[in-house]
Amino acid sequence: MKILVTGATGMLGSKVVEALLKKGVPPESIAVAVRNPEKAENFILQGIDVRQADYEDPLSLEQAFTGIHRLLLISSQGDDDQRILHHKNAVFAAKAAGINFIAYTSISKPENSHLSISHVHRVTEQLIHETGIPYAFLRNNWYIENEIGLVETILAGEPLVTSAGNGRVGWVPRVDYAEAAAVVLAADGHENNIYELTGTPQTYADMAQILSSLADKEVPVLQVEDDAYRQTLIDHNTPEGYLDFYVEIQQAIRQGDLDVESEDLPQLLNRPAITLQESLTEIVHKLKEH
Repeated sequence: MKILVTGATGMLGSKVVEALLKKGVPPESIAVAVRNPEKAENFILQGIDVRQADYEDPLSLEQAFTGIHRLLLISSQGDDDQRILHHKNAVFAAKAAGINFIAYTSISKPENSHLSISHVHRVTEQLIHETGIPYAFLRNNWYIENEIGLVETILAGEPLVTSAGNGRVGWVPRVDYAEAAAVVLAADGHENNIYELTGTPQTYADMAQILSSLADKEVPVLQVEDDAYRQTLIDHNTPEGYLDFYVEIQQAIRQGDLDVESEDLPQLLNRPAITLQESLTEIVHKLKEH
């Protein structure tokens, strides 16, 4: 059995490969599809099969997927239309190459989500379903790493500014999502399953309370309207292209889009998911080191 991970030089994909190796999957049973093989030299040194593929080149995808049994399709980057095209090319190439299992990194509750990017995931899940290839949809909640910039501002003495209200998020670090993906890829028994992968849902007020103890000072929470939140982003030199998306995330949290109660992640990991307390402790420690 040969497993292929797309986007393997990215932050999630690289951790999936690490997790597969830790699980005892032999390097020769792992392949990675990357756009620039020169960036994958560390995989070559480990004996992993590096294959060149570009999401915008269907033939390169089909060639990269040839001889592969189980595929992890990590959602691509770009605007919504680009991502849908990329995913469509990959799914059709998987069908043509005879792949017999696809795991796809999706988003929490895409069928009901207010996030504009949920459309990409709904379409991709449907495309995979229509191939008839057995699948697992890995519906990842929010990465705690997305909040590192926020933690930095708090350690610098600023309040926690949010427009998410009392909305809850199932923050988990990438390493847990990567390990869950590796579990699904490494063994049968996950066919046609949908996994809502999440930590225990908590609010930004909960985050502030944890950070207060870690920083040894009270971290105030400043609940603002979306326009004021946007201005805060601008004041912190957030690139203009990200402003709408970051505000939209706050809106989605406020509306409950990332408030997911599920035991899927600990059941796949066969251990509790890394908690928000543990994640923030590690982030604060690393930030203080620098």
